[in-house]
Amino acid sequence: MRKFRLCVVVLLGLLYLLFPPFCLGIRSFPTRRVGEGDGLEMGFEGSFQFVEAPDYRNGAECPFSSNRELGLSCDPSLVHIAMTLDSGYLRGSIAAVHSVLRHASCPENVFFHFIAAEFDPTSPRVLTQLVRSTFPSLNFKVYIFREDTVINLISSSIREALENPLNYARNYLGDILDGCVDRVIYLDSDVVVVDDIHKLWNVTLTDSRVIGAPEYCHANFSNYFTDRFWSDPVLSRVFSSRRPCYFNTGVMIMDLVRWREGNYRKRIENWMELQRKKRIYELGSLPPFLVVFAGNVEAIDHRWNQHGLGGDNINGICRSLHPGPVSLLHWSGKGKPWVRLDAKQPCPLDSLWEPYDLYKPQHHKNRARD
Repeated sequence: MRKFRLCVVVLLGLLYLLFPPFCLGIRSFPTRRVGEGDGLEMGFEGSFQFVEAPDYRNGAECPFSSNRELGLSCDPSLVHIAMTLDSGYLRGSIAAVHSVLRHASCPENVFFHFIAAEFDPTSPRVLTQLVRSTFPSLNFKVYIFREDTVINLISSSIREALENPLNYARNYLGDILDGCVDRVIYLDSDVVVVDDIHKLWNVTLTDSRVIGAPEYCHANFSNYFTDRFWSDPVLSRVFSSRRPCYFNTGVMIMDLVRWREGNYRKRIENWMELQRKKRIYELGSLPPFLVVFAGNVEAIDHRWNQHGLGGDNINGICRSLHPGPVSLLHWSGKGKPWVRLDAKQPCPLDSLWEPYDLYKPQHHKNRARD
């Protein structure tokens, strides 16, 4: 009998290792260093190679909290940044993080919240280890986003990439992030920050506004919705009491306390459900944000989103900067700088992204960093 029980225990142990329990909720992974445990680092060597970033540290003037040593995301002195993390845009995400740290006055006070797709070709655990190996001292947490949360709400768009469920993860930050996180900066993966992120973090959201972003009131706002939307007096009435302006959702400050209290996730989902029935816009995740928030956004200086550098959504042609100072460069649109650089067909402004690129092809992996 004792031998039988021992065999059962061993068998159950093997089954646990081969078929670990599956959690249906949004969950996070511990941020262990590569090499500490299960050897998954071998899974990404053939696909991705990144050199280790410099170790950016705080100066004496930076606030310090004992919570930092516990790795907690609830430290009130932290700047919270949320980004998606996926294999297709990983190179851009790594460059974006690098740019934030390089220019931050207090880099150790920046905490990154990465949202990874449940079924990404590169598993979320491997993506976690890639981030940790590239930024060993980075404060961050990785959450898994269940694609079935939003998949039935997504309608076709003018570009297939805009239909990726992870594009809609920003709608769920109030649910995904720890409840103690009451404010966050959301950044797309195709940006680089060339200024101190603390300046953006310190922008105040006035008059109970939920989000802040650079606005572009000269843009033809009507182009973001179909004729069917504007010809429907009930639908178009949503803007009757406000003056809507276009804003880009790739760079936003979000008050998560007001977001949760106002149930803005559900408000956005309601418009996505209507889109499935009536086709009121052509783009992906942007229009629901516009219809809910446009005309009630805290206007942030344009320097914090020099967007459109990837060209339009169809051709991805080269573009120049908007007039004025620059704190953040955003390659929104079809063309991505890492793709054009690899193809040796870069646009002139792609050279501004390149210094933050930590990617190295595998045959260069033993080469000393410049």
